[in-house]
Amino acid sequence: MITPTDPTDPTEMAAFNKNVVDEFRAYDGKVDGVFEEGTMALLHHAGARSGVERVTPLGYFTDGDRIFVVASFGGSDVNPAWYGNLLANPRTTVEIGSETIPVTAREPEPNATSASRR
Repeated sequence: MITPTDPTDPTEMAAFNKNVVDEFRAYDGKVDGVFEEGTMALLHHAGARSGVERVTPLGYFTDGDRIFVVASFGGSDVNPAWYGNLLANPRTTVEIGSETIPVTAREPEPNATSASRR
């Protein structure tokens, strides 16, 4: 696995993500290195303007049958591109392990408790 030296460089991140996606698919959702202990999904999304299909590896967590990802862009002040893509095209799929799951992305309501979001 490679590690990008500059995570803000789109070329480096594209190569890094491609390697992560390839490893994820080759080993039924398992990825080594810094991701080894976490849970990872592959988020499919279409470009909001271009319509180009993309796949982004992301950490995730679950609450019952719901899947959550956090659009933090590594703590940046801006959202990652996939966030805007999901706002424009919320019906998509995620790969978890060897399964591909259809999902509809939505934001939880601000200040809502877990019980009130169900």
